[in-house]
Amino acid sequence: MELKRHHKIIIGSVSSLLILFMLVSSVFTYMIFIKQSASDSQLDRKITDLQSDTQAKFNQLTESILKTESELNTLGSQIGSIDQQISKLKASASSDFSSIIEGALESVVTVRTDISQASGFVIANNGYIVTNAHVLDGARAAGIITYDGKMHSVSLIGTNTDLDIILLKIADTSYKPLILANSANVQVGEKVIAIGNPLGLQFSVSEGIISAMHREGENGLKAYIQTDAALNPGNSGGPLIDINGEVVGINNYKLGGSENIGFALESDYIKSAVNEIATTELGTNLI
Repeated sequence: MELKRHHKIIIGSVSSLLILFMLVSSVFTYMIFIKQSASDSQLDRKITDLQSDTQAKFNQLTESILKTESELNTLGSQIGSIDQQISKLKASASSDFSSIIEGALESVVTVRTDISQASGFVIANNGYIVTNAHVLDGARAAGIITYDGKMHSVSLIGTNTDLDIILLKIADTSYKPLILANSANVQVGEKVIAIGNPLGLQFSVSEGIISAMHREGENGLKAYIQTDAALNPGNSGGPLIDINGEVVGINNYKLGGSENIGFALESDYIKSAVNEIATTELGTNLI
């Protein structure tokens, strides 16, 4: 049967709409494809840039660690014979301390990072070491050198920033901890020695007295011993020891522009800070 004119018009219109729909769909699909391709390319560039940046940072960190390891090896060799060091220190100290230097020295360590060097000491059995928290500020690699010239990798246990205390640990558990004195019993005028590594090259001892107790520090706490024992940049974190061989404080800072006006955090605060860190991170007190 022959189609009537209006039927032909309807069929033609439907066909035209169908063709138009197909064209629009094709264009739309093509645009999505182009957009997706552009997004994929942009994503690929971002991934490539991220990989390059990550690799660069990894290389930088590796180089820093290797440099620190090399410096630790050099430093260990520079420390030399412990017997010679002890003999020199005994000769330079008064009779009050000559008998305790050897035992105390075995518990003092050098803390070396990729940006600084300082001192520390064994605070508890099983390789726990304490030093000032600021010693590791900004550091990406660190190591411990013990009195016998051995180098140790170190792990961070925790930090008390208010008291500038950081607790570290080495795997070797053979080193004997120093004993903390009761700082409430410490008297002005008592003789003390500061043991540390002011140049990071060898252990050194400076002798003095306790000039004052309960001095206020930069943290606003009256928790510091004032001493005239000479404190140099590398002494930070080392022990301040009395004539009984016990730690009365941890050397913290020197008054700028002054001679022999140094400050050490009192031993009772050291104990409190270390036990707080240990309880939080290990579930038990250490001291």
